[in-house]
Amino acid sequence: MENSIYLGLSRQTVLRTNMDMIANNIANMNTPGYRSQHMLFEEYISKPKGYDDPLSFVWNKGQYQNTKEGPLTQTGNPLDIALAGPGFFGVQGPDGETVYSRAGNLQIGSDGTLRNSADFAIAGQGGGAIVIPANSTEVKIDKNGFVSNQDGQLGQIMVVEFENLQALDPMGNTLYKSSIDGQPAQNTVVQQGMVEGSNVNGVVEMTAMIKTLRSHQSTQNILRTENERLRGAIRSLTGRN
Repeated sequence: MENSIYLGLSRQTVLRTNMDMIANNIANMNTPGYRSQHMLFEEYISKPKGYDDPLSFVWNKGQYQNTKEGPLTQTGNPLDIALAGPGFFGVQGPDGETVYSRAGNLQIGSDGTLRNSADFAIAGQGGGAIVIPANSTEVKIDKNGFVSNQDGQLGQIMVVEFENLQALDPMGNTLYKSSIDGQPAQNTVVQQGMVEGSNVNGVVEMTAMIKTLRSHQSTQNILRTENERLRGAIRSLTGRN
């Protein structure tokens, strides 16, 4: 196969992945606490054996998140929280490990624990769950994450900050995991009765989708032209029409 086709296929592959990521961003425009994800492209230089000129491929190096905070909306629900600042609150993940989120539309589970919308328990300081007694008539959450009812404090929501937000890896359900432990929040406060919205900009994402689609179609046309050129060359060499 000609090198030009290899190059075109490398571009098509990353464009397809980028389109999937853009589509996922658009699908989560109304998801509380969601942060848009974007691809990182890099040039990969290869020098094939027997060729003097190097080839420049497109390489999908990874992805990064838009760390801009989403808009805050007042809900009036005493269980809802929003974080004003760079921090994340702790969640007891699928495998029992502590993961992180900013999606503060919370609820009380059947076992009385404070949980997120995906039914994962919110982590208190130290990693344990926060239990809301069934007889609670008033639930308050202060700016430091302390949860209390009419009888007193019930626990404190874990709120941590990370020096490098790009070190957080998205794992779905607006959850993030990190191999580096977060530090106790210094510049983040909890706001009760509010929820942070998605930071996805619909106009920007739709523009990116159109641009990606056009790039995909352009590369497809180049591959089609190259294929026709190769077929013409083979016909000329073999003397077949």
